[in-house]
Amino acid sequence: MNVTDRQFKVALTGDFFEEDGAGKFRDMGLSVLEAYPRIDHFALSEFRNPIGAEQLDETQGVIVLTPAVTAETVSRAQNLLAIVRFGVGYDTVDVGACTEADVGVFITSGAVDRSVAEATVGWMIGLTHHILVKDRLVRSGKWDDRTRYMGGELRDRTFGAVGLGGIARETIRLLGGFGMNDPIAFDPFVESKVASDLGVRLVDLDELLSTADFVSIHCPLNDDTKGLIGATELALMSQNAFLINTARGGIVEESALKSALESGSIAGAALDCFEQEPVLDANPLGELENVLLAPHSIAWTDELFRDIGRRACAIMIDLAEGKAPSGCVNPNVFDRRGFQKKWARFKI
Repeated sequence: MNVTDRQFKVALTGDFFEEDGAGKFRDMGLSVLEAYPRIDHFALSEFRNPIGAEQLDETQGVIVLTPAVTAETVSRAQNLLAIVRFGVGYDTVDVGACTEADVGVFITSGAVDRSVAEATVGWMIGLTHHILVKDRLVRSGKWDDRTRYMGGELRDRTFGAVGLGGIARETIRLLGGFGMNDPIAFDPFVESKVASDLGVRLVDLDELLSTADFVSIHCPLNDDTKGLIGATELALMSQNAFLINTARGGIVEESALKSALESGSIAGAALDCFEQEPVLDANPLGELENVLLAPHSIAWTDELFRDIGRRACAIMIDLAEGKAPSGCVNPNVFDRRGFQKKWARFKI
């Protein structure tokens, strides 16, 4: 078998690039691939959402920023081995359809932890110090209104994580120097000893909501978590508590959140993700001064994209060398005959 027969082709979705083909982002970690001449990487010539099946006909792997991956996307996956999400969320990927098509679905576990954690801490400080409204006071010449907006510190407050994965753990580590109370978390998939070793007390969701000064969402969006935080749950929170969602829209019911914020039953909120994305019209939550909003990019940094890209490329390198990468969300695909057949020529 010659080198050409073993060429491993990696596509990147069009939203990584400008119309002239230039990369939108400073560093996507693609330099990692330069040491592997058998791996070719290229941009899909057209951005489609969802990705079109014919776009991937000759491709072994695709790195996906925002478009969906559907059953139709993988309906012609005679060569395709891997869908790699540029991040850790995969609610826009039909994992079941990928498995049936003998395609592995991978996420870049660990690469996002630091950046999202920093953003979470930044939002906690921004909310408690009324950064948005104080900025507007200066811009609008309302200097003397500052006495109406006394802030608060993180000191002696309680951080509550809904989900205790890598991002929540890194957030808790970063908060270690602020003099906060011991953190709490709700995560039915984490053992109490693991949490205890991290200095975290596991509680049920109701106790977390009624106890935490900051309720921070760090769980995936799935059938169990869709609408997890609605009117009933928000009613359990303190009037001095803040809700932060850097995970996925749909976990928090936005209409219920707006009502809670307007009534003063909670102190404020920060959202990086929404029930419907992209948000192209004015979001009703933007009318409130105790809310911080971002277009699903609050954690986007040069370092984040570099680290995610490096991890995505490492997954492709492992597959091209016949190794099973980490970060697979459907690991049973490795046992499927169709997957093994496609992968066989790279395992020599």
